[in-house]
Amino acid sequence: MTKEERLADQRERRLFNENAYTKKYEKTVNGFLMRLYRNMKSRITGVNHKKAHLYAGKELLDKEDFYEFAKCSPMFIVLFEQYSKGGFQRKEAPSPDRVNAKIGYTLDNIQWVTQSVNSSRSAKARHG
Repeated sequence: MTKEERLADQRERRLFNENAYTKKYEKTVNGFLMRLYRNMKSRITGVNHKKAHLYAGKELLDKEDFYEFAKCSPMFIVLFEQYSKGGFQRKEAPSPDRVNAKIGYTLDNIQWVTQSVNSSRSAKARHG
């Protein structure tokens, strides 16, 4: 089986089971951090064209450093436990907030808040 055939087969299985395995994995700490890091990387690299200007040229810490930082952060652990116990509601998910929006995702510029708090701060910053 070629690589293309394997990928097509994988896509078909995911469609059939509605990404059940991925959704389950993303409810684990490792899966959740994998998704967070992928989203941060997408912002920095400009995948989201509408907001690319907000992140252009900003720094992104190494993936392994991010994972270690999160797993050693008491605030991340508390927030993830609350998120898990609350039924994985998106607004309660741990979110890496950049303390200084002019700087990228660096260890000294990330604090953990809930998704709802982070969204609220972003909205206030945009609209004064």
